[in-house]
Amino acid sequence: MSQWTSAVGAAQLARQLSAQQQRPAGPGTRRPPAYRALADGIRLLVLEGRVPVAARLPAERELALSLSVSRTTVAAAYEALRSEGFLESRRGAGSWTAVPAGNPLPARGLEPLPPESLGSMIDLGCAALPAPEPWLTQGFQGALEELPPYAHTHGDYPAGLPALRQMLADRYTERGIPTMPEQIMVTTGAMGAIDAICHLFAGRGERIAVESPSYANILQLMREAGARLVPVAMAAGLSGWDLGRWRQVLREAAPRLAYVVADFHNPTGALADDDQRRALVEAARSAGTVLVVDETMSELHLDPDVVMPRPVCGFDPAGSTVLTVGSASKAFWAGMRIGWVRAAPDVIRSLVAARAYADLGTPVLEQLGVNWLMRTGGWDSAVTIRREQARENRDALVAAVRRELPDWEFDVPQGGLTLWVRTGGLSGSRLAEVGERVGVRVPSGPRFGVDGAFEGYVRLPFTVGGPVADEAAVRLAAAARLVRTGAATGAESPRTFVA
Repeated sequence: MSQWTSAVGAAQLARQLSAQQQRPAGPGTRRPPAYRALADGIRLLVLEGRVPVAARLPAERELALSLSVSRTTVAAAYEALRSEGFLESRRGAGSWTAVPAGNPLPARGLEPLPPESLGSMIDLGCAALPAPEPWLTQGFQGALEELPPYAHTHGDYPAGLPALRQMLADRYTERGIPTMPEQIMVTTGAMGAIDAICHLFAGRGERIAVESPSYANILQLMREAGARLVPVAMAAGLSGWDLGRWRQVLREAAPRLAYVVADFHNPTGALADDDQRRALVEAARSAGTVLVVDETMSELHLDPDVVMPRPVCGFDPAGSTVLTVGSASKAFWAGMRIGWVRAAPDVIRSLVAARAYADLGTPVLEQLGVNWLMRTGGWDSAVTIRREQARENRDALVAAVRRELPDWEFDVPQGGLTLWVRTGGLSGSRLAEVGERVGVRVPSGPRFGVDGAFEGYVRLPFTVGGPVADEAAVRLAAAARLVRTGAATGAESPRTFVA
């Protein structure tokens, strides 16, 4: 790599480093020299993709001022990074980030580990379960039987197949939210829906308010779109939103969009109640903010005593303030790339018109499959299986983590697919890195925050159970011991990284 392609400011880099370097050390932790801690912090940011590869770093004097350290400390850190292959320099051009030869480029999101890479590695990076059979196969068999009439058309349905739009509208109506098919657009997954919404409503430089923490891939999608993210802290534990903070942000920052997960929030598992939903809709309407509500976890209530609140769109049935996003990926299978948006008809028309410049529609066969499943009752049967799997996995994972890592803290959610864990003062970034060595892949807390927040957390999904959950906890405990004793720092760091 011959030159830098982007730049990281000194103040921005200092903010990202501060959470790592100021996190309380666990018992027995060896504190590295200042230059080593700085080099290690930058290296972790590069490995996690939070500082891009080929990004120009600040000059030594500039970064020293921002960090309140000596220029000698920064110079020594840069030299250590150069010797390890994480930094390249050229006189007159400065220094820019790199990865050592043979290392894959780090990903900015949470891409699942390729199936061919599984085996000895336990993958806790992706909150998705295997397909519920026999319903997946039956759904596609039903879709193939219904395909011939569609095969005689051009196959492009920018708003989605009329039959599926009607089916989704009817399901909202059954939930007490009268909905017409004109209020539905079918998309390529929830990510496709939110991408379309961001491009329509929030141009480069627009503010988008987001929960803090929030879903990592959506945060990165918004960053790539050029949005200015405004984090709003969640309330403590599983109690949902902090309405006082939301009202303040909506009033003072006036964001164009706000993105929230009301049902079993990813990553915390929080469930917002009716009063919170009503209040947030009213606050967004008063501020002129479009509220994007992600419902992808809404069907994954795991405990029998859960009483689900009214859908957020129930407090804005016309869809002028609330844009609801749903998906088959969590409730059914991540490989079924079908999502949808529910909104006012004029918003749907605008989204459909804008879509022509991105993609012309969602695969017909998959739409037919989802429609067949919903029409025949296969969807509800599959979701019942999914809930049972997730509940068993949750209980096994909770028991294993409590046994192997008793100082880790978390609240057990009543639904969803994720456990948000405070790691007893250990760095989540270092745990993620060292986990690769010991055979467990886990996303660190900062992926779910803005500018280095949540360094003391990791997210654990309910994707493994039984003996695998036990082994995952054993490996996490091994990684924690390495981090706690300081064996995870400095030149001893691994030379491979799985994105």
